[in-house]
Amino acid sequence: MLAIEISRPGGPDVLTPVERPDPTPRAGEVLVRVEAAGVNRPDLMQRLGKYPPPPGASDIPGLEIAGTIVDANGDTRWREGNRVCALVAGGGYAELCAVPALQCLPIPVNMEATRAAAIPETYFTVWTNLFQRARLRAGERVLIHGGTSGIGSTAIQLARAFGAIAYATAGSDEKCRACVDIGAVSAINYKSEDFVTAIARLTNDEGVDVVLDIIGGDYLPRNIGCLRMDGRLVQVGLIGGSKSEINLRLVLQHRLTVTGSTLRPRSVEEKGAIARELEAKVWPLLTRGDIGPIVHATLPLREAAAAHRLLESGEVIGKVVLTN
Repeated sequence: MLAIEISRPGGPDVLTPVERPDPTPRAGEVLVRVEAAGVNRPDLMQRLGKYPPPPGASDIPGLEIAGTIVDANGDTRWREGNRVCALVAGGGYAELCAVPALQCLPIPVNMEATRAAAIPETYFTVWTNLFQRARLRAGERVLIHGGTSGIGSTAIQLARAFGAIAYATAGSDEKCRACVDIGAVSAINYKSEDFVTAIARLTNDEGVDVVLDIIGGDYLPRNIGCLRMDGRLVQVGLIGGSKSEINLRLVLQHRLTVTGSTLRPRSVEEKGAIARELEAKVWPLLTRGDIGPIVHATLPLREAAAAHRLLESGEVIGKVVLTN
């Protein structure tokens, strides 16, 4: 099969098309002919040598796919010919991918594979962090950083769909308009306005109940400053760095919760449980078209390097997807 290999840590040009042996599904896995694979920031980190795959996972990058099952491997639910999208721990940038059956979900009705491939990584991440860990509820306010990223655009849509009030940050007026178009009540251009001051203004100095942050670094004390009593900060990315300082007095006085998680190292059983919640609670919304992944661009698998350069450009609204 054709696959994309990281020849050595480095820039996008280290992504090399190669021929690899077809994968053989292990017990509990199915084999999927990949029609499309999503491109995510963890892929960029893996390419740089900063996010190695967990033990036992493929060294081929790619954390989400959509396609057709060609070997169900005796699974009790899935059959050859079923069209699925799936979260994987690696191996997505290829023509074939062995996938834990528990991490597969049916492609939503009337959705093409290029859009379905943009679902798993962001929807799994947002669901487990925003709704399971942060316990976001209808009527609450949430601040979502990176509103036009894959994570951000998914979080805005899901927050709105479940009755929460979403605010977002983005790096241009165009991106701020895009955030509002997909469901944010207001978006803050962080390059021209301090988001802490803006949140105070927008909420009459009350603050927000939840912050979902992909940045980290010096955003941490500023996020703390945005939270109201019993507020929750959920950290899901560290684009701005992994170290910072906060005033713990505010944590005590406002009874704040600071948490976070990574998805890739979690067990198949844990990811399968998230998949079942998504299928029950989110898939009806996707099927009706109430929400959906935003695909900025699609490129052929062989052009994975160009896809990484595009994502690194900062111009993407939504997701970049590779196609076979």
